[in-house]
Amino acid sequence: MEATIAAIQRTKEMNTFMSASSQHVSPSAASQDSAEQPLEQRVDNRSQRPDTEAFREFMASGWAAPETTGTPRSEVAEYAAARRAKLSRLFPGERLVIPAGAPKVRSNDTDYRFRPHSAFAHVTGMGVDHEPEAVLVMEPAEDGEGDNGSGHVATLYFHPMAGRDSDEFYADAKNGEFWVGPRPTLRQLREEFDLPTEDLSGLEDAITVNAGNTALGGMSIRLVRDVDLNMDALVDTSRLNTGVDLEQSDAKDAKLTEALSELRLIKDDYEIGQLRHAVDATIRGFEDIVSVLPRAIGGERGERVVEGAFFSRARLEGNDLGYDTIAASGNNATVLHWIRNNGSVKPGEMILVDAGVEAESLYTADLTRTLPVDGSYTEVQRKVYQAVLDAADAAFETAVPGNRFRDVHAAAMRVLALRLEEWGLLPVSADVSLSEAGQHHRRWMPHGTSHHLGLDVHDCAQAKRELYLDAVIEPGMVFTIEPGLYFKAEDLSIPEEYRGMGVRIEDDVLITENGNENLSEALPRSPEDVETWIQGIWSRSTTA
Repeated sequence: MEATIAAIQRTKEMNTFMSASSQHVSPSAASQDSAEQPLEQRVDNRSQRPDTEAFREFMASGWAAPETTGTPRSEVAEYAAARRAKLSRLFPGERLVIPAGAPKVRSNDTDYRFRPHSAFAHVTGMGVDHEPEAVLVMEPAEDGEGDNGSGHVATLYFHPMAGRDSDEFYADAKNGEFWVGPRPTLRQLREEFDLPTEDLSGLEDAITVNAGNTALGGMSIRLVRDVDLNMDALVDTSRLNTGVDLEQSDAKDAKLTEALSELRLIKDDYEIGQLRHAVDATIRGFEDIVSVLPRAIGGERGERVVEGAFFSRARLEGNDLGYDTIAASGNNATVLHWIRNNGSVKPGEMILVDAGVEAESLYTADLTRTLPVDGSYTEVQRKVYQAVLDAADAAFETAVPGNRFRDVHAAAMRVLALRLEEWGLLPVSADVSLSEAGQHHRRWMPHGTSHHLGLDVHDCAQAKRELYLDAVIEPGMVFTIEPGLYFKAEDLSIPEEYRGMGVRIEDDVLITENGNENLSEALPRSPEDVETWIQGIWSRSTTA
């Protein structure tokens, strides 16, 4: 009952949101008394936009005709169709609603760069930023009459680019081409992704028609929730109006989200190719990092120099960063998600850089290297680094078909526990520490060794435990291997020589029929190779 009441309240809030967001801003609003003018209209007070008939006619004239040549079919279209067919088989007879999401506010009326929800990107093949507020609706069809012989027909609902003869062209800061640049037309998207398209104005009818209690002949709807507030409100209102149990519906929606996540556990050939591209670009980003290290040393915010160098590469070769870069020097490297990157970079320290380029397709790499700031590891740094590298190598040996995902972590932990025992840091034996009742070694390695990688840096995160942690490793899986050791400066349980350093080595691994492939093998891993690589880049920089 509490869940039902919460859902009703949620729907009321959504309806209020939809009502407010759909209000038209009248040109006469500027003449209203500020006490009477609605808050949502006041953001346009600065615009002073002309609204005369003469201006509208002038703005609509004198533009070159739009290009009418056909749009090439994208390579990903065939793969996306196959993904939709797999999804269709899981939910026969049910309407599936998968939103791209809406832009998110950064500050007042400025938004973050738009990135569609990963589930939407996966089943449509669409990346970059051209489909805000789009929604994919998969409508049930008779057996064999759906797309690719599936049980559904998919349609993309989308707000197309308005003509230059419309007010939207210059007056709509959210959708107008004058403000946000060109957007694809319905025809262009249909041709590029081989996917039927309709204007977003028809979405409400498409979602709500014949929807209702299945016991009374209505059609069941499953929605990817918490992506687009308007879609949540629309579907919840339809359910309330047709007597559908909201608590049960929430559970069914969760199953759709789960299924969309699990579909990505095994990558297809297109996905693997995009991950290779993202990894290669990321390796070039690490070369950029090494080239700016001398400039980062000594500055008040040297970590920002490193962060900025990688960001430039991500924007040059990809869509963006796959996640906020960690550029953590000295003791900051013991903070697992250090993204402030406002620290200094000092000679004699190591800097841990965890970074990934996100390709235009939205697939991301995820690599980490821990670099000696002045080009050479100290004796104790090399000892700790080698221990982490040995743990990573043990994990690679275990990451093969037939073993379980959890075995990869166990292999890395055994190496680290034995090394910590050898150094006299464990208060118990390595065997006791590795037992379920022990785990003392996790004081210095508190995170997991691996996670799936793809459209999200932590991909497939909604998959069931038995298909993730407890799963048998299969060809086509792509995940990270990233053991580490983190010795905080304030950790009095260890000798002073270890304090204030963190080391992580992270690579991206593709599981193959015969074992695995290190997708990031071209990025040096051994301490000797890292030192040689750094010195080589610096040498080329000074002679250029």
